[in-house]
Amino acid sequence: MRYDLPALKARLKGIHIEDNPALLRQKSRDFYWYSPTLKRQLDGVIGDLLAAPASEEEVLRILAACFALGIPVTPRGAGTGNYGQAMPLAGGLVLDLSRLDKVLEIAPGRVRAQAGALLADIDAACAPSGQELRLHPSTYRTASIGGFIAGGSGGVGSISWGGLRDLGNILSLRIATMEASPQILTLSGEEVQKIAHAYGTNGIILDVEMPLAAAYDWTEAMIGFTDFAEAAAYAQALGEQDAILKKLVSVIAAPIPQTAFLRHRRFLPEGMHVVLVMLAPMGSAAFESFTARRGGTMLFRSDLLAEADRHGLPPLYELAWNHTTLRALRVDPAITYLQTLYPHPDPLARVARIHSRLGDEVPAHLEFVRFDGRITCFGLPLVHYTSEARLDAIIALHEELGIPVFNPHRYTLEEGGMKQTDPAQLAFKREADPKGLLNPGKMIAWENPEFDFATGRTYLFPGLEGRDAGEAG
Repeated sequence: MRYDLPALKARLKGIHIEDNPALLRQKSRDFYWYSPTLKRQLDGVIGDLLAAPASEEEVLRILAACFALGIPVTPRGAGTGNYGQAMPLAGGLVLDLSRLDKVLEIAPGRVRAQAGALLADIDAACAPSGQELRLHPSTYRTASIGGFIAGGSGGVGSISWGGLRDLGNILSLRIATMEASPQILTLSGEEVQKIAHAYGTNGIILDVEMPLAAAYDWTEAMIGFTDFAEAAAYAQALGEQDAILKKLVSVIAAPIPQTAFLRHRRFLPEGMHVVLVMLAPMGSAAFESFTARRGGTMLFRSDLLAEADRHGLPPLYELAWNHTTLRALRVDPAITYLQTLYPHPDPLARVARIHSRLGDEVPAHLEFVRFDGRITCFGLPLVHYTSEARLDAIIALHEELGIPVFNPHRYTLEEGGMKQTDPAQLAFKREADPKGLLNPGKMIAWENPEFDFATGRTYLFPGLEGRDAGEAG
């Protein structure tokens, strides 16, 4: 695909642009390599030009110029996603929003920030008011708020607040459309779902208004169990203790903690399945009583460590969610992962069934969350990867047992979600991006409305078909 780049550069005079191949390659990728399938399919993807606007006015100029010349635009935050969301499948322009990084307003219960503001920087700005963001991914220190909204679904904090899909967890969004004369629109209430988790396929997020909660010096704890089912039951029951304020409840099956959590290894006896907990400090005594009653072994408590013993330890949330996968990958490059849901009724029975079937091949990793008002768990199980065929068989077994898989080995919205189109997002794309120039290839319903999800085959954006020539080993 060839575009009139000289004409585009002329129209963007005065805006920071880059065409250095090394920088373009770096800014054209995310953590897609967590998946061996995506690594094979997307390794050659690269944009033709990068633009880094310093203002909303520059964003609008870029969108208008690309619309006039028919050049695709792929928005990018910090590039911490895992599914190729921010990778320019059709080339064109990569829109780097990292310079739009201001915290615009802080008020009781809410904050407004530009899309490129890092989550940790937003919390630092909110700290003097005694407030913090309700939710953040494990990439908190490096992820942008716009990228989190466009590509994330929840994370640390979801045990108490649910996910980004829950009404009230995104207050409002200001976005730019991809038209001859781009508009700036403000979405609030249920309207934000048109843009949230749409990978930037139907609008460019400019700034975000998010709710805040009281900030705490969160206590971090690790609790050990010799039996995995007991660890999962403890985590479920702790999640249901509404009077103990929590930010994280995770369960990671042995031997992953012992092999992957290198800086915490001295706290982790062999054979122990580990529950990670972050809780508000006023609940410490209640937490101790609850843990003793359930037979857990307290392996680690941040508030009981001497300063010298705390030195060099990463925050506990960087052992959870997809940082678990990252740490395991650093030790064993043959590791990959899945994303699953264990729905009611009886989510722990579903966990037990799949854990008994797959055991050592797919070590369990559970993240407990409030989902539609009830405590359940998502899974981020690790997979000892051998082949794509075996990976597909593992996914099929989960789904046979009533465990939905949000496939992290696909780059499209539908295949990575519930294998169906979000009609509100598709309808909004028709209005806001009539030429289909925003992040092409990520929304199947736009690219190929006749695609049949029931076949189980992978959708491949034109230009990538040759990279799916079969098994890659």
